[in-house]
Amino acid sequence: MLEINNLKASIAGKTILKGVSLSIRQGEVHAIMGPNGSGKSTLASTLAGRDFVEVSEGTVSYMGMNLLGMTAEDRAKEGIFLGFQYPIEIPGVSMVNFMKAALNAKRKHHGLEPISASEFLRIMREKKELVEIDSKLANRSVNEGFSGGEKKKNEIFQMAMLEPKLAILDETDSGLDIDALRIVANGVNKLKRPDNSFIVITHYQRLLDYIVPDVVHVLYDGRIVKTAGRELALELESKGYDWIKKEVENNETA
Repeated sequence: MLEINNLKASIAGKTILKGVSLSIRQGEVHAIMGPNGSGKSTLASTLAGRDFVEVSEGTVSYMGMNLLGMTAEDRAKEGIFLGFQYPIEIPGVSMVNFMKAALNAKRKHHGLEPISASEFLRIMREKKELVEIDSKLANRSVNEGFSGGEKKKNEIFQMAMLEPKLAILDETDSGLDIDALRIVANGVNKLKRPDNSFIVITHYQRLLDYIVPDVVHVLYDGRIVKTAGRELALELESKGYDWIKKEVENNETA
């Protein structure tokens, strides 16, 4: 599904990603962990096509397409979803109108007719129940007046409505209490299918108690320096990131 090869990228002239390579197949959940400043959010922003990131080298293939040659809008229409670390408020735009416009833009891109009002409301009811979101949240303006946890739940609801092929969750667990974390994680688990994939970006192992990854990567100083199974997340939880730093330094001097 996704092939990243030697990806290098910068923000405001500062190089952040220094040669990231990874491969994600359909049906897989990949966790990307690492300390602050390692490049995790930059990687998410690069894949989503945010315009403040400048790619200087490397290739990214998504479903056989050149992802780097696509606009952010086309990436979204082709099934890439980015869950923001800090979701923004959109005052005056109702969730109903926002989601209907997003769905219809995606349908138009794929040559489909606009969704009917009755079908849209049916899907909306179904997805609200699936991700356990309060109807009051879904009937308000997008994220306006929401708590941090409510914003994250709302993003999982948006993801459920859009049914992306590749969902990138950038520190979705940030600021969540244990109940909100469970709801968010359960929503992800319910949405997982053999034909879609997830990239879960997190500092902490606790999210991975609920969303069990197939592969865990450690991103450090703009590079993936270690890849293993879920046991790697447990090791990071017990040891922290200092041992990764020492291991990288030892490899560089060897």
